[in-house]
Amino acid sequence: MIRKTFLVVFLITISLACTTVINAQVTPRTDSTTLIKIESYLQSLIDTGGVPGITVAITRGQDIVYANAFGVGNVIMEEKLTPRKIFHVASISKTFTATAVMQLVEKGLVGLEEPLVKYLPYFRLADDRYKQITIHQILNHTSGMPDVEDYEWEKAVADAGAAERYTRSLTGKKMVSAPGTEFHYSNMAYDVMADLIAKVSGITFEQYVKENILIPLGMNESSFYYPEIKGTLRTSPHTGIPPTVRQYYPYNRMHAPSSTLNSNVLELSHWAIANMNHGVYKGKQILTPKTHAMMMTPGFIARKEQQISIGLSWFLYKYQGQSIAEHSGGDDGYKSQLMLMPDAGISFVLLSNTDDINMHSVMKKVRDFIMGVATAAN
Repeated sequence: MIRKTFLVVFLITISLACTTVINAQVTPRTDSTTLIKIESYLQSLIDTGGVPGITVAITRGQDIVYANAFGVGNVIMEEKLTPRKIFHVASISKTFTATAVMQLVEKGLVGLEEPLVKYLPYFRLADDRYKQITIHQILNHTSGMPDVEDYEWEKAVADAGAAERYTRSLTGKKMVSAPGTEFHYSNMAYDVMADLIAKVSGITFEQYVKENILIPLGMNESSFYYPEIKGTLRTSPHTGIPPTVRQYYPYNRMHAPSSTLNSNVLELSHWAIANMNHGVYKGKQILTPKTHAMMMTPGFIARKEQQISIGLSWFLYKYQGQSIAEHSGGDDGYKSQLMLMPDAGISFVLLSNTDDINMHSVMKKVRDFIMGVATAAN
């Protein structure tokens, strides 16, 4: 099926533009009153019958201060959700992929400003401008590469040769702009990073991320390789209102870097804390502070009207005077949201097992509960 991830990203910008703030005094909070409001709101999404399940975790400082689950993992089985249940988190995957690439940059194995063809000489697109595409441009979506049109989730491709096959399959694709000149969100560009990481590191993309990011951060039940996910922790993808279970799970190893991380809100909170703490979680450092700061530095305007920039994978902007770094995700059967508020030391994660939910609206509501502002449009 065709995924509209490009629209997913820009719905964030549109929703932000349409929000009218009534109370401009902001004091980010995670007190019991705030948490009760969030809990009541999320439960209401289940009670209306439109959302099968949603999980949430909120962090402050080095700790998870709230985690909860609402609804079920599968409307047929009706098994109650818990915060440990695993979801396909879609494009939040890109923040891990970019970090993996930057680890290789730190090790001197990849040059951020080097052309991709230096590492993958068989990479080709339909015009010669592809030779100019740098690793940096891929990570901030200015490569000029188009987006994926069909993810073929139903094929469930899982073999280790998928990454190189995907890179070699792109020869007929036309670029949409010259490298480094325009922002064009490209899952395709990110998906080539699996091949890059494998060739440079000597192990598969999934194994590299597991050994160098997931395990160090205590994300032991998370994986980019879906067959590894425990059956007892899996959820099912849903669509429609009332929700029905989709016939297939969104997994295709050709699209691992852009999309196939499977995780839960508890372990994604470890990721959030690490990214709020300059690449460190409980003493484990996955990036140097200098490299992490580079990832969180605005490098290109993604949406001028709303003053939203892109760093290396992260979308960056100000809201009510607070710095925000975030990424959303949406695929067949799942929606996700990860928001960091580094000024306040607060983050939150939202995961839902339906593609028929306006997760940007949910994100805004939770964000504004935490910030203590009321909005005219939620």
